[in-house]
Amino acid sequence: MKKISLGVSAALLVIAGGGCEKPYHQQEERYVLVAANTNLPYWQEAAAGLTDIGKQMGVKVDLVGPGGFAPNDELVAFEQAVSQHPSGILVSVADPKAFNDPIDHALLQGIPVICIDADAPDSKRVLFIGTDNFRAGQDSGKRMANLLGGQGRVVIIALPGQLNIEERVRGVNEALKKYPGVQVAQTIDDKSDAIAALLQKKEKLDGIIALEASGGEGAADALHRLDLTEKIKIVAFDKDPQTLDGIEKKWITATVVQKPYVMAFYGVRFLDDLHHNAVHDFKDWATAPTAPLPTFVDTGTAVVDAANLAAFRKALADHPKSPLGP
Repeated sequence: MKKISLGVSAALLVIAGGGCEKPYHQQEERYVLVAANTNLPYWQEAAAGLTDIGKQMGVKVDLVGPGGFAPNDELVAFEQAVSQHPSGILVSVADPKAFNDPIDHALLQGIPVICIDADAPDSKRVLFIGTDNFRAGQDSGKRMANLLGGQGRVVIIALPGQLNIEERVRGVNEALKKYPGVQVAQTIDDKSDAIAALLQKKEKLDGIIALEASGGEGAADALHRLDLTEKIKIVAFDKDPQTLDGIEKKWITATVVQKPYVMAFYGVRFLDDLHHNAVHDFKDWATAPTAPLPTFVDTGTAVVDAANLAAFRKALADHPKSPLGP
Protein backbone atom coordinates (compact mmCIF):
# COMPACT_ATOMS: atom_id res chain seq x y z
CA MET A 1 0.00 0.00 0.00
CA LYS A 2 2.84 2.36 0.83
CA LYS A 3 4.50 1.83 -2.57
CA ILE A 4 1.21 2.32 -4.44
CA SER A 5 0.54 5.52 -2.50
CA LEU A 6 3.98 6.92 -3.32
CA GLY A 7 3.60 5.99 -6.97
CA VAL A 8 0.22 7.69 -7.24
CA SER A 9 1.58 10.76 -5.49
CA ALA A 10 4.49 10.97 -7.90
CA ALA A 11 2.19 10.60 -10.88
CA LEU A 12 -0.08 13.34 -9.59
CA LEU A 13 2.89 15.63 -9.08
CA VAL A 14 4.00 15.10 -12.67
CA ILE A 15 0.49 15.77 -14.00
CA ALA A 16 -0.11 18.82 -11.78
CA GLY A 17 3.29 20.33 -12.34
CA GLY A 18 3.55 19.55 -16.04
CA GLY A 19 7.04 18.16 -15.56
CA CYS A 20 9.55 21.02 -15.66
CA GLU A 21 7.13 23.58 -17.14
CA LYS A 22 7.13 27.03 -15.58
CA PRO A 23 4.25 27.66 -13.16
CA TYR A 24 1.44 29.84 -14.51
CA HIS A 25 1.94 32.51 -11.84
CA GLN A 26 5.47 33.72 -11.22
CA GLN A 27 6.78 34.77 -7.81
CA GLU A 28 7.20 38.39 -8.86
CA GLU A 29 3.59 38.87 -10.01
CA ARG A 30 1.96 41.74 -8.13
CA TYR A 31 -1.33 43.60 -8.55
CA VAL A 32 -2.02 47.01 -7.02
CA LEU A 33 -5.29 48.75 -6.12
CA VAL A 34 -5.05 52.55 -5.87
CA ALA A 35 -7.81 54.43 -4.00
CA ALA A 36 -8.30 57.98 -2.73
CA ASN A 37 -9.41 57.22 0.84
CA THR A 38 -8.08 53.84 1.98
CA ASN A 39 -9.26 54.24 5.59
CA LEU A 40 -12.93 54.10 4.61
CA PRO A 41 -14.68 50.80 5.49
CA TYR A 42 -15.67 50.71 1.80
CA TRP A 43 -12.04 50.33 0.73
CA GLN A 44 -11.26 47.98 3.59
CA GLU A 45 -13.96 45.71 2.17
CA ALA A 46 -12.35 46.00 -1.26
CA ALA A 47 -9.03 45.08 0.37
CA ALA A 48 -10.64 41.87 1.64
CA GLY A 49 -11.58 40.94 -1.94
CA LEU A 50 -8.08 41.84 -3.03
CA THR A 51 -6.56 39.62 -0.35
CA ASP A 52 -8.82 36.66 -1.13
CA ILE A 53 -8.11 36.65 -4.85
CA GLY A 54 -4.39 37.09 -4.14
CA LYS A 55 -4.41 33.98 -1.95
CA GLN A 56 -6.42 31.98 -4.51
CA MET A 57 -4.06 32.80 -7.37
CA GLY A 58 -0.85 32.87 -5.35
CA VAL A 59 0.08 36.42 -6.36
CA LYS A 60 1.05 39.53 -4.39
CA VAL A 61 -1.60 42.25 -3.93
CA ASP A 62 -1.49 45.71 -2.36
CA LEU A 63 -3.91 48.52 -1.56
CA VAL A 64 -2.22 51.93 -1.75
CA GLY A 65 -3.33 55.55 -1.57
CA PRO A 66 -3.98 58.33 0.94
CA GLY A 67 -5.84 57.67 4.18
CA GLY A 68 -8.18 60.61 3.53
CA PHE A 69 -9.91 61.94 0.41
CA ALA A 70 -6.99 63.53 -1.46
CA PRO A 71 -7.08 63.21 -5.29
CA ASN A 72 -3.60 64.71 -5.74
CA ASP A 73 -2.09 62.26 -3.26
CA GLU A 74 -3.92 59.42 -5.00
CA LEU A 75 -2.35 60.49 -8.30
CA VAL A 76 1.11 60.40 -6.67
CA ALA A 77 0.37 56.88 -5.35
CA PHE A 78 -0.72 55.78 -8.84
CA GLU A 79 2.43 57.14 -10.48
CA GLN A 80 4.58 55.45 -7.83
CA ALA A 81 2.79 52.16 -8.54
CA VAL A 82 3.45 52.57 -12.28
CA SER A 83 7.15 53.21 -11.62
CA GLN A 84 7.33 49.82 -9.88
CA HIS A 85 5.98 48.15 -13.04
CA PRO A 86 3.46 45.75 -11.41
CA SER A 87 1.60 43.07 -13.35
CA GLY A 88 -1.53 45.25 -13.34
CA ILE A 89 -3.23 48.18 -11.61
CA LEU A 90 -6.77 48.74 -10.40
CA VAL A 91 -7.67 52.36 -9.72
CA SER A 92 -10.71 54.24 -8.43
CA VAL A 93 -10.32 57.60 -10.12
CA ALA A 94 -11.10 60.62 -7.93
CA ASP A 95 -10.23 63.15 -10.66
CA PRO A 96 -10.69 61.79 -14.22
CA LYS A 97 -8.99 64.71 -16.00
CA ALA A 98 -5.86 64.41 -13.88
CA PHE A 99 -5.66 60.64 -14.37
CA ASN A 100 -6.21 60.36 -18.13
CA ASP A 101 -2.57 60.88 -19.20
CA PRO A 102 -0.99 58.83 -16.35
CA ILE A 103 -3.30 55.89 -17.13
CA ASP A 104 -2.45 56.09 -20.82
CA HIS A 105 1.27 56.27 -19.95
CA ALA A 106 0.96 53.08 -17.85
CA LEU A 107 -0.66 51.24 -20.76
CA LEU A 108 2.12 52.35 -23.10
CA GLN A 109 4.52 50.59 -20.72
CA GLY A 110 2.51 47.37 -21.06
CA ILE A 111 0.84 47.64 -17.64
CA PRO A 112 -2.89 46.82 -17.85
CA VAL A 113 -5.07 49.34 -16.00
CA ILE A 114 -8.67 48.69 -14.98
CA CYS A 115 -10.86 51.30 -13.31
CA ILE A 116 -13.10 50.15 -10.48
CA ASP A 117 -15.74 52.10 -8.53
CA ALA A 118 -14.96 55.45 -10.25
CA ASP A 119 -14.10 55.57 -13.94
CA ALA A 120 -11.87 57.59 -16.27
CA PRO A 121 -13.79 56.89 -19.50
CA ASP A 122 -11.71 59.28 -21.63
CA SER A 123 -8.51 57.42 -20.79
CA LYS A 124 -7.33 54.23 -22.48
CA ARG A 125 -8.07 52.08 -19.42
CA VAL A 126 -9.06 48.57 -20.48
CA LEU A 127 -12.46 48.39 -18.76
CA PHE A 128 -14.58 49.63 -15.87
CA ILE A 129 -15.83 47.35 -13.10
CA GLY A 130 -18.32 48.80 -10.68
CA THR A 131 -21.76 50.16 -10.08
CA ASP A 132 -24.01 51.50 -12.82
CA ASN A 133 -24.01 54.80 -10.97
CA PHE A 134 -26.76 56.42 -13.00
CA ARG A 135 -29.09 53.53 -12.16
CA ALA A 136 -27.99 53.59 -8.52
CA GLY A 137 -28.92 57.27 -8.38
CA GLN A 138 -32.29 56.44 -9.88
CA ASP A 139 -32.80 53.82 -7.14
CA SER A 140 -32.02 56.44 -4.48
CA GLY A 141 -34.41 58.96 -6.02
CA LYS A 142 -37.26 56.48 -6.40
CA ARG A 143 -36.88 55.23 -2.83
CA MET A 144 -36.99 58.79 -1.47
CA ALA A 145 -39.99 59.76 -3.63
CA ASN A 146 -41.90 56.72 -2.38
CA LEU A 147 -40.98 57.44 1.24
CA LEU A 148 -42.35 60.99 0.86
CA GLY A 149 -45.51 59.89 -0.94
CA GLY A 150 -44.47 61.91 -3.97
CA GLN A 151 -44.43 65.28 -2.14
CA GLY A 152 -41.61 67.16 -0.41
CA ARG A 153 -38.31 69.05 -0.56
CA VAL A 154 -35.04 67.15 -0.58
CA VAL A 155 -31.33 67.89 -0.44
CA ILE A 156 -28.74 65.83 -2.33
CA ILE A 157 -25.32 65.32 -0.70
CA ALA A 158 -22.57 64.67 -3.26
CA LEU A 159 -18.88 65.14 -4.05
CA PRO A 160 -18.44 67.51 -7.01
CA GLY A 161 -15.89 66.56 -9.63
CA GLN A 162 -16.05 62.80 -9.02
CA LEU A 163 -17.59 61.14 -12.06
CA ASN A 164 -19.27 58.21 -10.30
CA ILE A 165 -21.07 60.51 -7.86
CA GLU A 166 -22.01 63.01 -10.56
CA GLU A 167 -23.65 60.11 -12.41
CA ARG A 168 -25.63 59.29 -9.25
CA VAL A 169 -26.78 62.91 -9.01
CA ARG A 170 -27.91 62.73 -12.64
CA GLY A 171 -29.77 59.51 -11.87
CA VAL A 172 -31.59 61.04 -8.88
CA ASN A 173 -32.69 64.06 -10.91
CA GLU A 174 -33.83 61.84 -13.77
CA ALA A 175 -35.87 59.62 -11.43
CA LEU A 176 -37.51 62.61 -9.74
CA LYS A 177 -38.84 63.88 -13.08
CA LYS A 178 -41.60 61.30 -12.61
CA TYR A 179 -42.44 62.83 -9.22
CA PRO A 180 -43.12 66.53 -9.87
CA GLY A 181 -44.20 66.98 -6.25
CA VAL A 182 -40.65 66.24 -5.04
CA GLN A 183 -38.32 69.21 -5.40
CA VAL A 184 -34.53 69.24 -5.03
CA ALA A 185 -33.80 72.27 -2.82
CA GLN A 186 -30.00 72.02 -3.15
CA THR A 187 -27.14 69.74 -4.11
CA ILE A 188 -24.39 70.26 -1.54
CA ASP A 189 -20.78 69.18 -1.04
CA ASP A 190 -20.33 66.30 1.40
CA LYS A 191 -17.14 67.91 2.73
CA SER A 192 -19.12 70.87 4.16
CA ASP A 193 -21.48 71.04 7.15
CA ALA A 194 -24.21 72.51 4.96
CA ILE A 195 -26.96 70.20 6.26
CA ALA A 196 -26.65 71.53 9.80
CA ALA A 197 -26.47 75.10 8.46
CA LEU A 198 -29.66 74.60 6.41
CA LEU A 199 -31.55 73.14 9.34
CA GLN A 200 -30.43 75.89 11.71
CA LYS A 201 -31.89 78.41 9.24
CA LYS A 202 -35.22 76.58 9.60
CA GLU A 203 -35.05 75.52 5.94
CA LYS A 204 -37.99 73.19 5.24
CA LEU A 205 -36.65 69.76 4.36
CA ASP A 206 -38.44 66.45 4.07
CA GLY A 207 -35.63 64.24 2.84
CA ILE A 208 -31.86 63.91 2.43
CA ILE A 209 -30.31 61.79 -0.32
CA ALA A 210 -26.64 61.02 0.40
CA LEU A 211 -24.72 59.70 -2.59
CA GLU A 212 -21.36 59.04 -0.90
CA ALA A 213 -20.48 56.73 1.98
CA SER A 214 -19.99 59.28 4.76
CA GLY A 215 -22.87 61.58 3.79
CA GLY A 216 -25.69 59.55 5.31
CA GLU A 217 -24.15 59.13 8.73
CA GLY A 218 -23.08 62.79 8.77
CA ALA A 219 -26.63 63.90 7.99
CA ALA A 220 -28.02 61.52 10.63
CA ASP A 221 -25.70 62.99 13.27
CA ALA A 222 -26.77 66.53 12.33
CA LEU A 223 -30.47 65.61 12.63
CA HIS A 224 -29.85 63.91 15.97
CA ARG A 225 -28.09 66.98 17.39
CA LEU A 226 -31.06 69.13 16.38
CA ASP A 227 -33.65 66.64 17.69
CA LEU A 228 -34.98 65.97 14.18
CA THR A 229 -34.34 62.22 14.02
CA GLU A 230 -37.06 60.39 12.02
CA LYS A 231 -38.66 63.73 11.11
CA ILE A 232 -36.59 63.95 7.93
CA LYS A 233 -36.05 60.84 5.80
CA ILE A 234 -32.48 59.85 4.90
CA VAL A 235 -31.55 57.58 2.00
CA ALA A 236 -27.83 56.89 2.39
CA PHE A 237 -25.21 55.15 0.25
CA ASP A 238 -23.00 52.12 0.95
CA LYS A 239 -22.89 49.83 3.96
CA ASP A 240 -20.44 51.37 6.39
CA PRO A 241 -21.02 50.00 9.92
CA GLN A 242 -22.17 53.44 11.10
CA THR A 243 -24.73 53.57 8.29
CA LEU A 244 -26.15 50.15 9.18
CA ASP A 245 -26.20 51.17 12.86
CA GLY A 246 -28.11 54.29 11.81
CA ILE A 247 -30.78 52.15 10.16
CA GLU A 248 -31.06 50.04 13.32
CA LYS A 249 -31.48 53.19 15.45
CA LYS A 250 -33.98 54.61 12.91
CA TRP A 251 -31.71 57.58 12.26
CA ILE A 252 -31.35 56.50 8.61
CA THR A 253 -34.30 55.21 6.59
CA ALA A 254 -32.50 53.16 3.93
CA THR A 255 -29.19 52.81 2.12
CA VAL A 256 -28.16 51.77 -1.40
CA VAL A 257 -25.22 49.38 -1.07
CA GLN A 258 -22.45 48.55 -3.53
CA LYS A 259 -20.06 45.60 -3.82
CA PRO A 260 -16.44 46.77 -3.45
CA TYR A 261 -15.30 43.25 -2.48
CA VAL A 262 -16.59 41.95 -5.83
CA MET A 263 -15.03 44.86 -7.75
CA ALA A 264 -11.56 44.15 -6.35
CA PHE A 265 -11.86 40.35 -6.58
CA TYR A 266 -12.85 40.25 -10.24
CA GLY A 267 -10.69 43.25 -11.08
CA VAL A 268 -7.57 41.23 -10.26
CA ARG A 269 -8.91 38.23 -12.19
CA PHE A 270 -9.29 40.38 -15.30
CA LEU A 271 -5.86 41.97 -14.81
CA ASP A 272 -4.36 38.50 -14.49
CA ASP A 273 -5.98 37.43 -17.77
CA LEU A 274 -4.51 40.48 -19.47
CA HIS A 275 -1.06 39.99 -17.94
CA HIS A 276 -0.98 36.41 -19.21
CA ASN A 277 -2.74 37.27 -22.48
CA ALA A 278 -5.14 34.47 -21.58
CA VAL A 279 -8.01 35.53 -23.87
CA HIS A 280 -6.87 34.71 -27.40
CA ASP A 281 -9.25 36.92 -29.35
CA PHE A 282 -6.16 38.81 -30.52
CA LYS A 283 -2.46 37.98 -30.54
CA ASP A 284 -1.69 40.48 -27.74
CA TRP A 285 -4.10 42.61 -25.68
CA ALA A 286 -1.63 45.52 -25.62
CA THR A 287 -1.53 45.90 -29.43
CA ALA A 288 -5.11 44.78 -30.18
CA PRO A 289 -7.52 47.23 -31.85
CA THR A 290 -9.94 46.60 -29.00
CA ALA A 291 -9.56 44.89 -25.63
CA PRO A 292 -10.47 41.16 -25.48
CA LEU A 293 -12.61 41.77 -22.38
CA PRO A 294 -15.97 43.37 -21.57
CA THR A 295 -15.84 47.17 -21.52
CA PHE A 296 -18.12 47.46 -18.48
CA VAL A 297 -18.96 45.01 -15.69
CA ASP A 298 -21.90 46.13 -13.54
CA THR A 299 -21.44 44.67 -10.05
CA GLY A 300 -24.95 45.75 -9.02
CA THR A 301 -26.53 47.28 -5.91
CA ALA A 302 -29.10 46.43 -3.24
CA VAL A 303 -31.29 48.51 -0.93
CA VAL A 304 -31.07 47.86 2.82
CA ASP A 305 -33.68 49.15 5.26
CA ALA A 306 -35.22 48.12 8.58
CA ALA A 307 -37.15 45.28 6.93
CA ASN A 308 -34.07 43.40 5.67
CA LEU A 309 -31.28 44.76 7.90
CA ALA A 310 -31.09 41.68 10.15
CA ALA A 311 -30.94 39.28 7.19
CA PHE A 312 -28.32 41.46 5.48
CA ARG A 313 -26.13 41.58 8.59
CA LYS A 314 -26.44 37.84 9.07
CA ALA A 315 -25.24 37.30 5.51
CA LEU A 316 -22.26 39.57 6.21
CA ALA A 317 -21.38 37.87 9.50
CA ASP A 318 -18.76 35.56 7.98
CA HIS A 319 -17.36 38.16 5.62
CA PRO A 320 -13.54 37.99 5.56
CA LYS A 321 -11.73 40.63 7.57
CA SER A 322 -9.65 43.16 5.67
CA PRO A 323 -5.92 43.37 6.40
CA LEU A 324 -6.58 47.05 7.14
CA GLY A 325 -9.36 46.25 9.61
CA PRO A 326 -9.10 45.78 13.38
